[in-house]
Amino acid sequence: MGDHDLITAFVQQDDREAVGELYERYGHLVLGLCLNYLKNKDAAREATLSIFSKLLGDLKKHKINYFKSWLYAYSKNFCLMELRKRQSRLKKELDLDENTALIMDFNEAEHLHSRENQILLLESAMALLSEEQRICIELFYLKERSYKEITELTGLQFNEVKSYIQNGKRNLKIQMEKTLNEQEGK
Repeated sequence: MGDHDLITAFVQQDDREAVGELYERYGHLVLGLCLNYLKNKDAAREATLSIFSKLLGDLKKHKINYFKSWLYAYSKNFCLMELRKRQSRLKKELDLDENTALIMDFNEAEHLHSRENQILLLESAMALLSEEQRICIELFYLKERSYKEITELTGLQFNEVKSYIQNGKRNLKIQMEKTLNEQEGK
């Protein structure tokens, strides 16, 4: 059977063996492509399996004339998305590392005064938040409660808690920057 016949058998009769045959024919090519992009054998194997499992749904959605070239483009796009996800995770980790380094700097004796000023600044900014924002911020960041726990403790809806935390965080930043600018202007 040709590729087109196998795809037709799968689409019309949900013949999973047809997809298995496509895997037998092209799995090694997809694995090679994934290995070329992802540069890791385990990640390439996992990506190959993910690609063929995703195919089960996507073969029914698309009209495919030339399976081999379609599979190449499909696999390439999958790998590119994986690389973007990795890049995003790496960026978040780097941001976290930078912030950790800044926080660790404040543990040194010469920075104690600056740390105390930041705490006072934070406390004064917290006092300017609405009561709901302040409570949600304190529970989430200081008492390390989850959104669900905060909804149970406060009686607020989940979306309200999320909104109060996001808006409160933004308002804290704005207020702290404003106060710092005023202090520098003196």
